Amino acid sequence: MVFCGRVNPITGSLDWIEEDENYDYHQEIARSSYADMLHDKDRNEKYYQGICSAVKRVKDRGEEAIVLDIGTGTGLLSMMALTAGADYCYAIEVFKPMADAAVQIVKANGFGDKIKVINKHSTEVTVGPDGDMMQKANILITELFDTELIGEGALPSYEHAQLNLMQERWEAVPHRATVYAQVVESHRLWSWNKLLPMQLDCRTIQPPPEMQSCPGAPSVCDVQLSQLNPGDFRPLSDILVIFRVDFSKQVSSSSVSHNVRFTSLAGGSAQVVLSWWDIDMDPEATINCSMKPGWLYPALHPVPWRDHWMQCVYFLPEELKVTQEEEICLTAYQDDYCVWYNLTKPSSSAADKSSSESPACRCGAHIMWNRARFGELNDQSRMDKYKEALKMILTPSSLCLCVSDGSLLPMLAHSVGASQVFTLESSAMAQQLMDKILQTNHLKDSIHILQKSPDKVTAADLGERKLDALIGEPFFTTSLLPWHNLCFWYSRTALSDNLAEDCAVLPMSASLYVLAVEFKDLWRIRSPCGNCEGFDVSIMDEMIKKSLDFRESREAEPHPLWEYPCRALSDPTKVITFDFREKVPTEDMKAEGSLNLVRSGLCHGVVLWMEYQLTEDIAISTGLLQVTDETGNCQWYPHRKQGVYFFSSLWNPGPSTADSHSAVTYHLTFKPQMGDIQMSFIPTS
Repeated sequence: MVFCGRVNPITGSLDWIEEDENYDYHQEIARSSYADMLHDKDRNEKYYQGICSAVKRVKDRGEEAIVLDIGTGTGLLSMMALTAGADYCYAIEVFKPMADAAVQIVKANGFGDKIKVINKHSTEVTVGPDGDMMQKANILITELFDTELIGEGALPSYEHAQLNLMQERWEAVPHRATVYAQVVESHRLWSWNKLLPMQLDCRTIQPPPEMQSCPGAPSVCDVQLSQLNPGDFRPLSDILVIFRVDFSKQVSSSSVSHNVRFTSLAGGSAQVVLSWWDIDMDPEATINCSMKPGWLYPALHPVPWRDHWMQCVYFLPEELKVTQEEEICLTAYQDDYCVWYNLTKPSSSAADKSSSESPACRCGAHIMWNRARFGELNDQSRMDKYKEALKMILTPSSLCLCVSDGSLLPMLAHSVGASQVFTLESSAMAQQLMDKILQTNHLKDSIHILQKSPDKVTAADLGERKLDALIGEPFFTTSLLPWHNLCFWYSRTALSDNLAEDCAVLPMSASLYVLAVEFKDLWRIRSPCGNCEGFDVSIMDEMIKKSLDFRESREAEPHPLWEYPCRALSDPTKVITFDFREKVPTEDMKAEGSLNLVRSGLCHGVVLWMEYQLTEDIAISTGLLQVTDETGNCQWYPHRKQGVYFFSSLWNPGPSTADSHSAVTYHLTFKPQMGDIQMSFIPTS
């Protein structure tokens, strides 16, 4: 056993937890996406067809088919190659637990003498009598791609393998990849990237100029675009081919740019580039696997579901006003790991040279706030609820303190008349960011920033006065699961000596809700594969199951459920209420009961979320917004992740079906000392 130091996201303290020395290893396996990829039947079938085609081309030349499979995972593609007639396979897998599993899987399927699993990075593999490979290969099979295509280092890996591990002539599966893009105007997507002006009763809060000109976060925004309503964006270009990579020729990882000119379809503000890619498995492009979003498929056409490959949202450095039928130039910059875009008008002066550099945040906001947080801060209807609630608790004489990371509530509190407003910021970066916003809006003399932890706040910090109002959203950057924002409650407890006897606390309470659901597709990421395209991969299933069961108590996972359709099989049920007007208790808080299933379906698990009671009459949910129809389709709050508890029955399906279950029993315990919730959910008949 080892002791691991972890920051408790709720209490903010450093906890030393006794863990098995293999804890991190088990966590990585348990949260891997191997099962998701193996459930992708469209991907599997297209790879097998492409492999058969490549083996046939080599055999038709009278050559032995020697395969190099980089990133083999379970060894599935290598086994496909042997089945297609290949003579030998070298399967490279850098992650040792997976490499060990691959050795067992290929042996169990009868390919142990024809597939050599090499536990190395491909750039470390040697060729020769004493090397890892006896000879160079003439078929290169890889699945090194991510949502952005090249983000996992595919190009350097290809470049090295083709120069060092392949014969002079080789076949590649896939044969080529094509990256597509479409320029759009979208208020919803743009609100994930820039802080927009916020309307108050008598003024508008403006973002700092450096925030508006900041190129933003360097990482791509990957999202299930199929779940984005086509009404949420307006196409300004056709779907454009940006660049292609031919894997059967020498690949280069050098930086390069691609210019594509187009005529705008409509006038508007060009803000966002939507992007995806497809792969041709053969030179004739008869075997194609596409990542395009669902709304580009014909009606009634089945849409493959994938979570390992999604679609990309790229934010332009600045929005550009365009008119209909105007000629525009879209430039894609590509290095060995990522892609970014810039948009210019050919008639204008040359593009800023800085755009050829990978984007990096200069304003601090894109480091402090993720995309969902930008969207939340820009949600005017949500802020209006807070404004309405603040009007009920604040007066011109109120001394108010806000406890939330990078919140705009202090400005709301000032706008509704609080005489003195303080805000706690947890880090120097957060303090600097808030300082810029206050300075831009001439509020530095009205709102005071305290860069202190709640337990360090003194009466002197507050002008020797007691607080009349303690407010928060609550939102904390360290939070992953919904209940982690109970950090607000711990802050309120630490501040108790600074609160007036009749101090108003907003929100006044939070309630944990649970709901039994049937997922359309998300269940696949936690479901065993068993037999995949005729190959037994149950050894991998067992490995993942052991890692999921590694902890004595099962845990919920954070997922943005607006991207993952599901049906409500029970009514939403309030299970625990946390009263912020009181201190955090010293005793455990427990809840147990049953969720009666009111709809039939396959019950895959339970969703958990928080609802905040701002005042007696105003509440804000960070989870279920509504059940939209009789079938139980759910609409979820889009700016926070919800907790998902998958049933162990996904791994141990009994003779009965989930339809035979009539209820889900639950046992939950909030442990104040740990700042965590232990949970158990069991489907019952």
